[in-house]
Amino acid sequence: MMKFLRRMLALSVCVLGLSAAGSTLADDKTCTKCHDESWEKPVLSIYQTKHGVKGDARTPGCQSCHGVSDKHLANPSNAPDVKYTKGTKNSADERNNTCLGCHKGEKRAWWEGSQHQSRDVVCANCHDIHRPQQRVMNKSTQPEVCYTCHKTQRAEFNKISHMPVPEGKMACSDCHNPHGSTGPKLLVKNTVNETCFTCHADRRGPFLWEHPPAAEDCSNCHLPHGSNNAPLLKAKVPWLCQNCHTGDHASSLKSGSTTLTGNATTINGLQAPGSVAAQVQTVGRACLNCHVMIHGSNNPGPGAKFHR
Repeated sequence: MMKFLRRMLALSVCVLGLSAAGSTLADDKTCTKCHDESWEKPVLSIYQTKHGVKGDARTPGCQSCHGVSDKHLANPSNAPDVKYTKGTKNSADERNNTCLGCHKGEKRAWWEGSQHQSRDVVCANCHDIHRPQQRVMNKSTQPEVCYTCHKTQRAEFNKISHMPVPEGKMACSDCHNPHGSTGPKLLVKNTVNETCFTCHADRRGPFLWEHPPAAEDCSNCHLPHGSNNAPLLKAKVPWLCQNCHTGDHASSLKSGSTTLTGNATTINGLQAPGSVAAQVQTVGRACLNCHVMIHGSNNPGPGAKFHR
């Protein structure tokens, strides 16, 4: 008996769904009489997308998104109630609320107050729901959609050292949630480091000896999109290190058993600096030759200086 009731309930839901879907399809006919396959924009291709699957009662119709548009039906020179292209009288929030009426929660939970929402970015600026293949949903073409506004980032990804976005191995949405975030810069995690650790788990730690700048924020030393210094460093070593370590190894010069201090001294006809600025002392040297565990070390001895 229970099995029979379940089948009847499922059948009734199916019939109601088909009825609702059939109703939207009938309303669509009033639009597709004019907006047919010869229209300047590919409108009918929406029936190849999820928004055009009429077997689902939740499927919207033309009027679900554009409004009943009685004035437009009476005179095509009048715009529909809700228009998404340029020159529309509708506000950004009005257009976005049409989408958010169905697309709620999950990645869109933080849309209100996000950088894109506060700058009047509209869903239709990035999404073209009439196309079966949306460029913003494809990893290889998504960056070009973002570059429409973020032109500086396009230039950064063309630098020698960069995240593998141009190669199609990453997309902007791997690190950023364009619909809003609890973290800075629309990051998918709460902090810069948490976001970086989703791929760079070996840098997470915990370490016995932590390098404070690395533990605080990866962007203290690295640029997130691209740099002319590998690996994505803000500056070359040793100049990057000297932003914090201004006096290290600068007070003396050790050559064999001889320690020279004070003014510049000459040895075998060669001038050897004594107490001079760190910038001079470390020219041509690479800090990472010795301090190789720069993100942190678990070595109880030399690990304190981030040696291997």
